[in-house]
Amino acid sequence: MRYAFLFDSGKCIGCRGCAMACKNYHRLIPEMTWRYVFPLAENIYPHRERAFYSLSCHHCAKPVCLEVCPTGAYSLRPDGIVMHNQPTCIGCQNCVRSCPYGAPRYNPVEKHAEKCSLCYELIDAGKQPACVTGCITHALALVDLNQDDLPPEAVQFPQGYPEFPALNPGTRFLLPKVPRLAGRK
Repeated sequence: MRYAFLFDSGKCIGCRGCAMACKNYHRLIPEMTWRYVFPLAENIYPHRERAFYSLSCHHCAKPVCLEVCPTGAYSLRPDGIVMHNQPTCIGCQNCVRSCPYGAPRYNPVEKHAEKCSLCYELIDAGKQPACVTGCITHALALVDLNQDDLPPEAVQFPQGYPEFPALNPGTRFLLPKVPRLAGRK
């Protein structure tokens, strides 16, 4: 089993419900956010105000954060969830500087790094992550990459997204469709 996010950008309306559900569930300080919603650039999708990516930690198969942490604050669970043990973190920010996806964030109040935990405690209880349940359009889903239940059009590296195949990030994307103009076939 390898848990990951499947994000359908064709369903996302940019409401940021997923980000707020994460922030509320984890009781993050105002300066911290573990999930971000970004509008797609115009060179990727013609209507910037209508297409988005919802991003957080990608729970890579070979996480660079784990490799660069001098205190062993990161671990990789057998189910693919990259864990961060905040009490072990010394706040050196090696993970913040090294992650090409910007997942670990430095908490200036607590003086340590933080990141998405895929709500492992909810998953362990048979529930969905807070961001998934907070998505009103069902654009965000939890999937098992080892079950091959992904739609065939799901991609790992959409256009404009940083490609680091050696890390093997878990998040998969369903791309938005370019809208047809009225009256055209």
